[in-house]
Amino acid sequence: MRWNARRAAAGAFGLVLGAVLALAQVAPAQAESNGGVRVMPLGDSITDGFNVPGGYRINLWQRLAGGGYTVDFVGSGFNGPASLGDHDHEGHSGWRIDQLDANIVTWLRATDPRTVLLHIGTNDVNQNYNLASAPARLSGLIDKIRSTAPEADVFVATITPESDPNLEARVQAYNAAIPGIVAQKGSRVHLVDMHAALTTADLADGVHPNAGGYDKMAARWYAALQSVPGSLVPAGGPPVGTAVGLLNPASGRCLDVSGASTTTGTATIIWDCHGGTNQRWTRTAAGELRVYGDRCLDVNGGASADGTKVQIWTCNGTAAQRFTFRTDGSIVLTSAGKCVDVTSAGTANGTTTQLWTCNSTGAQRWSVR
Repeated sequence: MRWNARRAAAGAFGLVLGAVLALAQVAPAQAESNGGVRVMPLGDSITDGFNVPGGYRINLWQRLAGGGYTVDFVGSGFNGPASLGDHDHEGHSGWRIDQLDANIVTWLRATDPRTVLLHIGTNDVNQNYNLASAPARLSGLIDKIRSTAPEADVFVATITPESDPNLEARVQAYNAAIPGIVAQKGSRVHLVDMHAALTTADLADGVHPNAGGYDKMAARWYAALQSVPGSLVPAGGPPVGTAVGLLNPASGRCLDVSGASTTTGTATIIWDCHGGTNQRWTRTAAGELRVYGDRCLDVNGGASADGTKVQIWTCNGTAAQRFTFRTDGSIVLTSAGKCVDVTSAGTANGTTTQLWTCNSTGAQRWSVR
C-alpha cells in the first residue's frame, strides 16, 4: 500500500506541475515543416511528454521516417530532443477535454492537419471532473474536429492505465464508452486501444509513461496509421484523368465556376460542395485542370502579380494554365511559383480566387473531395 501511495502521490505531483506549466507557457519556437503530411498529436501532458520530453512522438517520428513516410507534426507546442525530427505538437499539460474543445477550432484552422492523434481524458479522471459527462464531452470534441477538418482522419485512443486502483477504475469506466462513440462518427474516425498497449510497469509516476511506455504508445499509433493508408498520404493532387472536387478545408467549400457559366473569363470562386459539373476538375498530364471538358483553370492574361484573377478559359496549352500540386495542399501556377488563393482568406459562398504569393495559410490549401 505504501508503494501504491508513493506512486499515486508522484502522479498527483506531476499533474499539478503540468497544470502550472500550462499556465506559464511561453511562446513556442518557430514551427517546423518539411512539406509532408500534416499530423497533429493532440492531448494533454502525455502528448507533450511529461517525464520524457517529446513522449511517444520521438519513437513515432523515427518509425514514420524509417517507413519512408514524410510527415509534418503540427501544433502550437514545441518540445523534445534532437532525435525528434519535428517538435511541433498540440499537447497541453494538465488540460481536460473541455479545455481542448475551447481551442480546437483555432488550432485546426491554423494548421489544417490531414490526420489527428487524440489521447485525452486523463485529467478529467484525475481531477474527478464531471466524469459522468466525460464521454459526452469527448463526443462533442470529435464532432468539432470533424466539422472543422472534414477531410482529416481522426484516431481516438483509449487513455493509458494508472497505478492507483481508484483512478484506474475511473479510467476503465471512461474507456468503456469510447468504442461506442467512435463507432458513431463515420469512416474517418478510428479507435486505438492505447490502454491495452501499456501496463503499470510502463509508468514513471503512476500516471505518465516512462520511456519504454512511450515507445509502446508509438508502436500502437504507428500500427493504427498503417491500417488506414490514406492517413499518411497528402490530401494534395488528384490522379490524372479523374474528375474530382477540390475542397478548401479552411472554408469547407469547393472550387467552383461562378454561376455554372461556361463563358471564358468567368471567375472561379468557393461555394458549398455539391458535385455539379462546375465543381468537377480533371487534372491532365500537362498540368491543366479542366472543367466542362474544354475549359481550363487559367490566370488572367498570363500575369503573375499578386491579386491576379483566377478564371476559366478555353484550354490553350499556355503557361497560364499549367499548375502543380504540392504536398502541403497548395495549387501552384508552375511558371510563376505562386498559389491559387481564396481572396482575403474569405470563407463565404462566392468568395473569388486569385493568384498570390504562397504562404502556407488555409486560404491556399486544397484537398481532393
